[in-house]
Amino acid sequence: MLALIAHDSQSATVSCYLYLYVALSTLLYPYARFVYHAASDFLLGEQVVFLRMSFALYLKWLMMAACWVGAVVIAPLGLLYLGFCRSK
Repeated sequence: MLALIAHDSQSATVSCYLYLYVALSTLLYPYARFVYHAASDFLLGEQVVFLRMSFALYLKWLMMAACWVGAVVIAPLGLLYLGFCRSK
């Protein structure tokens, strides 16, 4: 709300970078989820974990949020891995 009221150049710059980060995170999110699923499959293998449904949904939401927030850092690993596997 304050960013809409304030019209100084610093808040406009922060707003511009925030929009850029949100757009980039949204575009790279699928690759970050790919890295997360590859790592969790590697660590857990074929094990089945039984949890309460509410706790499992909370963990899923938390991991989805973490992947979205960290997509700018995590996704390049997935892109490198996909590029490496496709080149073989």
